Amino acid sequence: MAVIAADGLTKRFGAVTALSEMHLSVDRGELFGFLGPNGAGKTTTLRILTGQLEPDSGSARILGTDPTADPIGVRRQVGILPEGGSPPSFLSPREYLAFVGRVRDLDPSFVAERIDLWADRLGFQQKLETLHTDLSRGQQQKVMIAQAFLHEPEVVLIDEPLANLDPIVQEQVKRFLVTYAADGNTIFISTHNIEVAESICNRVGIVADGSLVTERSPTADGEPLLETFLAYVEDADARDMPSTEPTQR
Repeated sequence: MAVIAADGLTKRFGAVTALSEMHLSVDRGELFGFLGPNGAGKTTTLRILTGQLEPDSGSARILGTDPTADPIGVRRQVGILPEGGSPPSFLSPREYLAFVGRVRDLDPSFVAERIDLWADRLGFQQKLETLHTDLSRGQQQKVMIAQAFLHEPEVVLIDEPLANLDPIVQEQVKRFLVTYAADGNTIFISTHNIEVAESICNRVGIVADGSLVTERSPTADGEPLLETFLAYVEDADARDMPSTEPTQR
């Protein structure tokens, strides 16, 4: 059984169709790249998978749980890294991560150990007691990465994981994600960054017009991922462009 599954997900916002019959299946141990341009439906899909939105039709499952029926149950099981998320401004990284541990009902000694581990791994040891209002955007992103993996989840859903990180930390995070998936965990990365998908994912799904239009390995048939991406995205853009043909009368 797939660890992450979507069957015919459709979501509309007024006259705008954000998702149209989205079908998706991700197996255990995959590092799956959900690749598409802005507005393709990636974030809407993630919000449905994590129980933040209800689809108009279709269904989803994560580890066998329906996020619409049991959103809290899903969020307890998985790690979530939203795009643009930031810790509360009135807490330090140590206070925030300790709070996340309490919400997840984790042993305090385990949480303390994991906080130090992640601070060391991502390089924010010297900022553990600093209020988040005094952290850079990149440092805040490091803390948000730490909270997503704090409880060692089997499934992690990530929206643009490398945003605001310098090149050295980007490489550190990419190596960690590959290792984490190789240990049998599942990572779902939503991104518009082709280099990220190509360099670390073992399977990529390309999204256009709210649908998963194709899936492939990053190196399938020797064809660069960029060419496949542009072929589908440019085709979608062309369908959306107004006709330049003269009106027939």
